[in-house]
Amino acid sequence: MSFWPLIKLLPHKTNFKFVSFAKYAAALSVIGVVGSIIMVFTPPKLPCGGLNCGVDFKGGNSIVVSTAPVELDQSELQEAVEKLDIGEVLVQGFTANPGGVATDATVRFETPTGSTANAVVERVKQAATKALGPKVTFANPEIVGPKVSKELLTGGVMALGIAVLLMLLYIWFRFEWQFALGAVAGLMHDTILVFGLFAVWDRMEFNLTAIASILTVIGYSMNDTVVVFDRLRENLRKYKKMPLRDVIDLSINETLSRTIITGVTAIFALAVLAIFGGTTLFTFSITLMFGIVFGTYSSIYVGAPIILLWGVKRGEEEAKPLKPATVR
Repeated sequence: MSFWPLIKLLPHKTNFKFVSFAKYAAALSVIGVVGSIIMVFTPPKLPCGGLNCGVDFKGGNSIVVSTAPVELDQSELQEAVEKLDIGEVLVQGFTANPGGVATDATVRFETPTGSTANAVVERVKQAATKALGPKVTFANPEIVGPKVSKELLTGGVMALGIAVLLMLLYIWFRFEWQFALGAVAGLMHDTILVFGLFAVWDRMEFNLTAIASILTVIGYSMNDTVVVFDRLRENLRKYKKMPLRDVIDLSINETLSRTIITGVTAIFALAVLAIFGGTTLFTFSITLMFGIVFGTYSSIYVGAPIILLWGVKRGEEEAKPLKPATVR
């Protein structure tokens, strides 16, 4: 890594007393979680409360646009419809021939207050024709009603719940119940804070892409937590006489450089997507960036302190050091 001098700024060994600040971090987490819950459910209205619902959950219109047999320029189409200022616009390209170029696209958009669905559809057709040329054709204009939107929202929330439950079972099977409790507490902490981010920032619309980004945050948070827990379990067997709070501090410090390098690298890539990826990728990228920060924080100040609070069984056998890999 000598060609990347900034890596040298990270110390090889740290000795931060993370547990000493656990009480202050717990108070900060409680404030953030409670505040997020209040903002998400204020005002208490369906379907999304304080969240800025997208067309997936709020309902709207959809129409199929085609330029067959010529490839359809999805970015040009999205930009043209967004200029109509009719709310969120989703463009999803597809093709009837497997492996071929996308010649068709489904455009979903909202119906602004005071406008009729037919009038908005006509405006979308005019904008698409101007952007893509006179040979563009349209088909299947439909209205996405509240029933469909409710089913999508229910399915998305169920997906989040099932993901958290599966993570609980995985950690319980791999470690002990105290580890599972800490991991799930961290997942719930991160998920609620991400929902709070959507409630605070109106530009981030809550739609199916948001559900996908939150599921990805859950996966990243769990991955970081497992790294810390693996090292903690190894050190619990290795340092049987060391106080638990010191073992936790040691384990977090030993994984800190890996966590920082992985997190910062991912944030750099996501920042590029947020800036140059357009509106479609903006919400996804920003959610993951904040999720990485929340996930790193929860691994240190949510999951590990819960293990300290409940205690954990020390392993009877000594930890076996890993053998270095042989170079052939």
